[in-house]
Amino acid sequence: MQTLENVAQQWQTSVVESIINMVNAEDGDFGAIAKLSQAVNDVSSINKMIEFLCNHPQCKRAFEERPRLGNVDLQLLHQLPENTLGYAYANHMIKNNLTPLQGNFGDSNYQFLAAHLTETHDIWHIVTGCDTNITGEIKLEAFYVAQLYASRFWLALLTKNLLKAVVFDIEVSSKYMDALTEGWLMAKQAKPLFGIQWNTLWETSLEEVRNSLTISN
Repeated sequence: MQTLENVAQQWQTSVVESIINMVNAEDGDFGAIAKLSQAVNDVSSINKMIEFLCNHPQCKRAFEERPRLGNVDLQLLHQLPENTLGYAYANHMIKNNLTPLQGNFGDSNYQFLAAHLTETHDIWHIVTGCDTNITGEIKLEAFYVAQLYASRFWLALLTKNLLKAVVFDIEVSSKYMDALTEGWLMAKQAKPLFGIQWNTLWETSLEEVRNSLTISN
């Protein structure tokens, strides 16, 4: 029979191995990312994250009402005025040849948390102004870490990128640390992005959305 200590050691080993695999993988390897997510997302830290989020009325309401982004017509959104959130999102997706991510919604709070973050990820890119290049991703990862308590997954992604710099290209370390700092500080002054019903804001100006969330860029 395994002791709790042995189980903990096995989990720690699994996490370390997953991070090492991510360091060796190409950027954007979704298979490696999925394995990392499975390894680091333990029940205890997820429950702490949900408890932390529920301290804010908007986030608590989201767990109760389970808002969905729904089907997104990028071509229709792309016809909105260029200053709107909807246009900016559609333009970002079309320009980068992306399709809206679909979350696997279920009955539990954890399933909603994961699915909601999945399908709104690119909207967070737009609202925060974080690019999809490596420094932009690091900036957004730091933003997630600051806004989601005990966010092991996003912290692990940051760790992976810093380790990549250590191993493969130390010259990028200053850029990476700048991006990390900018994302962290931006998130600390911003209102929570989790739980927002984004599809009601498509026609709202992006500047107005950012101002309402105290996000400056």
